[in-house]
Amino acid sequence: MAPFLLNLQQSLSRLLIALPMMAVLMISSPAQAAQWDTETLTVPSDSDGTAVTFSEQQVKAGRKVFNTSCGTCHAGGITKTNHNVGLDPETLALATPSRNNIAALVDYLQDPTSYDGEYSIADLHPSMRSRDLYPAMRDLTDEDLQLMSAYILVAPKVLGQEWGGGKIYF
Repeated sequence: MAPFLLNLQQSLSRLLIALPMMAVLMISSPAQAAQWDTETLTVPSDSDGTAVTFSEQQVKAGRKVFNTSCGTCHAGGITKTNHNVGLDPETLALATPSRNNIAALVDYLQDPTSYDGEYSIADLHPSMRSRDLYPAMRDLTDEDLQLMSAYILVAPKVLGQEWGGGKIYF
């Protein structure tokens, strides 16, 4: 019994030393602070290329709305039901119409269409048009849709290939 208690005591003292060190490293990480510059927070507003800059607080609010409304199926920018169509910049740009700007993403969230733009998928994909079928969409405002769109476009700049990386990262 005595060796067990001695090992337990040693393990706990190591843990008490390691935890504060890990906390300091996580809080003082310079990489996180450098990611939220103006260039990172600036995304295309529309298909004409007009840019809009969001604040860090707006993007974080967009992340929260995204995670509660879309995160179940799109965690990390992937699409769990179809790993071939994610929320990474390349996939958004190749959609028809292109979904790589705020206006286009808001339009999609209001009335989604197939990747080729041929037909509506509002009955299958949560949207404002089908909010009666999808409770997570019921209370969203136009501002919420814009903030979610901002998060979708800023996330790959912060997370890199992990955003929309699919099976590689999840």
